Amino acid sequence: MRLFAFLVTTADGYYEGPNQEFDWPVVDDEFNQFAIEQLEEIDTLVFGRTTYEAMASYWPTPLAQQNDPVVAGKMNGVPKIVVSTTLGEPTWQNTRLVNQNVAEEIAKLKRQPGKALAIFGSSDLTVRLMKLGLVDELRIMVHPVILGAGNSVFRTSDQRFKLKLLNVRRFNSGNVMLYYQPVSA
Repeated sequence: MRLFAFLVTTADGYYEGPNQEFDWPVVDDEFNQFAIEQLEEIDTLVFGRTTYEAMASYWPTPLAQQNDPVVAGKMNGVPKIVVSTTLGEPTWQNTRLVNQNVAEEIAKLKRQPGKALAIFGSSDLTVRLMKLGLVDELRIMVHPVILGAGNSVFRTSDQRFKLKLLNVRRFNSGNVMLYYQPVSA
């Protein structure tokens, strides 16, 4: 299996506002169709603790089922891994905690047959796994919004990563999806 990371960012490079706001993504029917297509590509979702807690607090709720039943069904049904040393027992259905030997666990999953593994959000985990050479593709959706301040998508990276552009997809909303392959040094 291959591992891709899907991250969203503003045009000025932030994934959240200065007070951790995440009320800015441009979401419409085209975005939702893209989300469904992307979920159909995967066998397993991988999250860091913070993103896992945000996702687990929304997708199993009646509001999520009402607002977006197809995506909610897929998010709730797919197997999930949460990487954390501080999280207790995960409560979101189909979730397994990995709290040690993360690189070995992810490498083992990648050796299994099947569809893709995907990291949704979880920029810190993405950086960590990129440093280990475990991320095969980086998908960055740039939203047509400028926050002016916030947390950078790759704020925890202390190294440069060279990327090869694989594809670009434009959305009618102004969102732009950039597909990259990390290039080994």
